[in-house]
Amino acid sequence: MLCFAEEIMLLLLDDRDGSFLPVPQSSLKSALAGAVLMDLALLDRIDTDPRSLFLVDEKPTGDPLLDPTLERIAASRHIHDAHHWVWRCADNADAVREAALARLVEKGILTREEDRFLWVFRSRRYPSVDGKAEREVKLRIMGVLLSDEIPDPRDIAIIGLCDACGILDHMMAPRELGQARARIDQVSRLDLIGQSVANVIEQTRELSRLRSDL
Repeated sequence: MLCFAEEIMLLLLDDRDGSFLPVPQSSLKSALAGAVLMDLALLDRIDTDPRSLFLVDEKPTGDPLLDPTLERIAASRHIHDAHHWVWRCADNADAVREAALARLVEKGILTREEDRFLWVFRSRRYPSVDGKAEREVKLRIMGVLLSDEIPDPRDIAIIGLCDACGILDHMMAPRELGQARARIDQVSRLDLIGQSVANVIEQTRELSRLRSDL
């Protein structure tokens, strides 16, 4: 099973050339921070309520993508809410991104191609090997959004992350997205970490707008 960070990176890929969809980097960092927290929650290492995110079990998961964040939470002298940890853990999002992509390559889901000109590195692309894993994630998401059944925790989490950082804007046509908006909002409200990710992203955008007006 893929972790949430791996699923996010798969959904960000442009099927045509292996480049990444134009999602703001600040939004992606918050989404990846939230992805790690969601995996820790599903592994019963942390739990959340409307006011706090607290440690349940500090035993390492054995996953190098998750354990640095778990150690950070365990080392904290104070209990903070999920919003705080999304902010704090976003500074490690670049490492999470690279680790997730490396694992997708190791699993044979993606390949890595480097574009060089006169021996100078210019860009890196990640073409999908057969697109199967990406299609499965998309089908899961669309299956939830086009039904009224209660989704399982994994589907709730990935939909909340995709909506918060703008991936759904690229997955669905504007009319389709508008028709599904009520369902997206309903599902997203079921996960406290996903709500915190969305709040952090909105605050970041507001700060950027304020700075641009100065």
